Amino acid sequence: MTADPADDTRTRILRAALDLFAEHGYQRTSLRQIGERLRLTKTAILYHFPAKEHLLAALVEPLVADLEALLDSAQTQPGDRARWTVLEGWVDIMLAHRRPLGMLFHDIALIGRGDTYHRLMEIAMRANDLIAGPNAGRRERVLAMQAVGACSDPIVFFIDVPDEVLRADMLDGVRRLLAPLPAAAAGPLTDGAVGTHTDAAAGTHADATLGSATPAGAADRRRRPGRPPALGREQVEAARRMHAAGTHSVDAIAAALGVSRATVYRHLTAP
Repeated sequence: MTADPADDTRTRILRAALDLFAEHGYQRTSLRQIGERLRLTKTAILYHFPAKEHLLAALVEPLVADLEALLDSAQTQPGDRARWTVLEGWVDIMLAHRRPLGMLFHDIALIGRGDTYHRLMEIAMRANDLIAGPNAGRRERVLAMQAVGACSDPIVFFIDVPDEVLRADMLDGVRRLLAPLPAAAAGPLTDGAVGTHTDAAAGTHADATLGSATPAGAADRRRRPGRPPALGREQVEAARRMHAAGTHSVDAIAAALGVSRATVYRHLTAP
């Protein structure tokens, strides 16, 4: 019987390494253990993989190659289509490589600063550029990085959730992250350098990043001493909608409307 080409020694070593890394972790797995499982000598393993780090790089290679192919494809597409090609494709690739990704999540840094490391950095930068879009400002690029995390991290931490369920949840979260602001709040947060953006987590850094996005008048109102300005009826309704939806913190709502936290709290708690 002819041996299956996929069952060659190199492939068998990789499979055994993956299994043992899952059982014991990368650091606690030795080349000797891998050899014993396969009835191979350590020398035989070193013939294919001169160091244990090369095993890790080889296990990551299919994931890296798929991400590079995805970005090459998205690069040829216009604006918003490129963004969603990257995001949806990223989730699908992470799910396709779910087992090695989860297993190697804490060990990828051990690849070092070789070719694989530089390819991963290039992938991250290219993905950020495509998701953020042309002429993106700082905030769009921050959101783009957050979006990549939203398309990656749950794969590792929700290992018992079926692929199709996790995929739907992850993409729903990314759409919420990148959705436009409500019309009543869009003005104060948008200027010539900032496009449509919001973020379920943006409230945690909204005040820190508003310097380049909030008009001077709104900033002056927030700093004005004495009783904070009242909100109009439409602003109150917008604030309550954002708060009820859970998409903005009180800080983010205050920043969007150009008022103090106390003013927002007063209207949120008013009957």
